[in-house]
Amino acid sequence: MYEILSKFAQTWGLGFFVLMFAVAVAYALWPSNKEKFQAAARWPLDEGEPGDE
Repeated sequence: MYEILSKFAQTWGLGFFVLMFAVAVAYALWPSNKEKFQAAARWPLDEGEPGDE
């Protein structure tokens, strides 16, 4: 039983993590997310006190 579960985790686990990585890369590079990520990149450099909107 252990061998079956081990083999299953090794094959499908790898596929699952490859799929999740591809989804994360696609999300990060999706054109409609560009402005959101640019705003997040500027956020530490904005003037003002913490909590000011």
